[in-house]
Amino acid sequence: MEVTDLLARAMEAGASDLHLAAGQIPMQRVDGELQRMNSPPVGADNLIEAMADLLDDERRTQWAQGDELDMALELPVLGRFRVNLFRQLNGPAATFRLIPGRIATLEELDLVDVFQAIAQYQNGMILVGGPTGSGKSSTLATLLDQLNRVRALHIITLEDPVEVIHSSQRSLVNQREIGRHSSGFAQGLRSALRQDPDVIMIGELRDLETIRLALRAAETGHLVLATVHARSAASSIDRLVEVFAAEEKGLVRAMLAESLQMVVAQVLVRRVGGGRVAAREVLVATPAVRNLLREGRMAQLCSVMQAGAAQGMRTMEGAMRGLKESGLIRGHSAC
Repeated sequence: MEVTDLLARAMEAGASDLHLAAGQIPMQRVDGELQRMNSPPVGADNLIEAMADLLDDERRTQWAQGDELDMALELPVLGRFRVNLFRQLNGPAATFRLIPGRIATLEELDLVDVFQAIAQYQNGMILVGGPTGSGKSSTLATLLDQLNRVRALHIITLEDPVEVIHSSQRSLVNQREIGRHSSGFAQGLRSALRQDPDVIMIGELRDLETIRLALRAAETGHLVLATVHARSAASSIDRLVEVFAAEEKGLVRAMLAESLQMVVAQVLVRRVGGGRVAAREVLVATPAVRNLLREGRMAQLCSVMQAGAAQGMRTMEGAMRGLKESGLIRGHSAC
């Protein structure tokens, strides 16, 4: 079994992911759906050896010892992949996610209006929410790439692992990988605050300490961009608040009311003719939104978004309706 051959076939089919598991037929995810490939079941020994050939010495040792690995892998000709290696009931397994070879433009991802708002911010927090596999990383990469091109900033990224490579343009970009360049997001964020940053990009807001530090960074003159696993703008905010103990929730809501600038929540929807397109909900932190955050009245955010088109806001339902009216999608089912 040649892993590189399977990856090449998956890429040719337009797959976003390739799944290999001992004893099972390889599978690829195309337009959000898993498909079996025309290939024999994966052999355990073959997969162990094939992956060992692609790893550096340190990771090869970890893989041989049975450790789980989550990393980015650059393969000649094929490109860059996010890879997770693990063991399961029948033996070793691997999941590959294709990282696009180039960063999409604002126009390609329909992010022009969102970026025009972000480009005005000097500080505060911008959240990109969505479920796993919804294109959050691609959206964040495009927004960061455009900031890099149009403003002279010091941009520090904290990622696990580093996926999209950014070359310094007008800005200076320093990308740090959690586990290799810093022990964790919280430690990396503490260090970043001592490195004269203008913009800090956090791959994922996962834990209480990282969220607390990110809020403080946003309050103290830095622009913080981060992803969060949530399906809507309101649930993206709730996700941050709910991490904290009950006695701290009021303070956290107050901090968010002061520092939050925008929330972009997205899902991927099947496009007419094949492929997928992002439907995005946008919440802009107007004075009315900030008051709702302070008071914890999250249920009213939808009404504010419905009435906030002039401020650049839209609901997920409105985004779906717009895609349908433009002929890009037929229904409202996200995938």
